[in-house]
Amino acid sequence: MSDGAGALLFARYAFPPNALGLCGVDTPRTLLEYGDARESDGGLRALARTFDGAWPYLELIAAANGIDDPLDARVVEAYWLGNGLLDRVRPHALVRHVDERFRGRVGRAGGHVAGVVAAGAVPHHSFHVLAVYPWLGLLRTGIVDEPLRVLDRCRVASAVVESVADETASVRLRPLVWHDGLLGLGPPESRTVRWRIDGRSFVARPKPGDLLSLHWDVVCDRLAPDAARRLVAVTDRALLAVNRVGGLLC
Repeated sequence: MSDGAGALLFARYAFPPNALGLCGVDTPRTLLEYGDARESDGGLRALARTFDGAWPYLELIAAANGIDDPLDARVVEAYWLGNGLLDRVRPHALVRHVDERFRGRVGRAGGHVAGVVAAGAVPHHSFHVLAVYPWLGLLRTGIVDEPLRVLDRCRVASAVVESVADETASVRLRPLVWHDGLLGLGPPESRTVRWRIDGRSFVARPKPGDLLSLHWDVVCDRLAPDAARRLVAVTDRALLAVNRVGGLLC
């Protein structure tokens, strides 16, 4: 895959949180236009660097694998969907990375993050959502509904299309659930998501049975069965790690 393909893959997954004002400079329309056109240039690469949550992980994964370009498609795929590049990042390098890059956000919970890494987590987006953001800590204090909703939408999830409308689709996916102090994936349920926004989309019109990836209930890509399995496996790995450590963030 070309460098341009990696930048476009990044745009697909970066758009939903950017549209909500959560990360990157305020350019959601631009990201959507790049993705819809399926064309990349230096402007998109420059936008990717403004995502101070995701970009440092891309640098970390690339460096650990001897890859010069953080927007190499293999690196971008590793961070959002998971692949073998993640296991080549040494645990101590990931802990140091979080400490150096996100010290102001993690604060005194840094030791717990180190524990999650020791329990097997890798630098996938699910690790960042569950171990660096504070929402899981709020769950452990008894505040459940909103933290669980945010965690569920912020992770990248796989889903199967049930039906399609003009700009939305009904999909079936396993949501995050909170039970007896543990996070897990619950039984499949239906959810309405957006596959097209203002006439633009990252994928051609989905069909029932298609496997899709979602971020903040926006369709980012079609998934091959192997990619969907890798996404589920790396998400399960992050869940197992945070559940093993327990009492994570405050």
